[in-house]
Amino acid sequence: MDPASQDINLNSPNKGLVVDQSDSLSDVPVEGAVGNSANPLPPGLTEEEAEELRTELTKVEEEINTLRQVLSAKERHATDLKRKLGLSPLNELRQNLTKSWQDVQTSNAYLSASATLDDITHSEAYKKTQETLSQAGQKTSAALTTVGTAITRRLGDMSSNYSIRHSISMPAMRNSATFKSFEDKMGNLKIDVTPQV
Repeated sequence: MDPASQDINLNSPNKGLVVDQSDSLSDVPVEGAVGNSANPLPPGLTEEEAEELRTELTKVEEEINTLRQVLSAKERHATDLKRKLGLSPLNELRQNLTKSWQDVQTSNAYLSASATLDDITHSEAYKKTQETLSQAGQKTSAALTTVGTAITRRLGDMSSNYSIRHSISMPAMRNSATFKSFEDKMGNLKIDVTPQV
């Protein structure tokens, strides 16, 4: 029995049996092949020229495969050298990010934006706004501290002078000195924080 004529497909029900080779694909024209009946030669190209082109194409494809193998070997060698030098992919990433950040910092767009921000921070409008916000923050902080102290003191006074039921009732609270003092402080706070024009 000829081994070439045996079915070697392990999933085939004909496994190990002789297969009829009469329907072999060797007679089927290859798509894209030059000079076959399905794809005739381009006009002005002889059979000899087509054969030369096929030979040249084969050589070029072999060179491409050789270059791929050489490139792969060079990449493996470079990886081994990097490993021996202690250069990990993480270190390379860090170096790339550092270099990219340095490139950004020296770019015209970054330098222009940085100069514009410097101009803004040194402008009179920025300084006035910064001073106003700083003063408003200081006054607000002082007023809230005063209000907090007054509330704490008054609540302490109320707990010693009034019963809980009495201090919770609204009319009693509105008439209390603590509530009136709180209203005065909040009114003063509004006046202190509101900018005068």
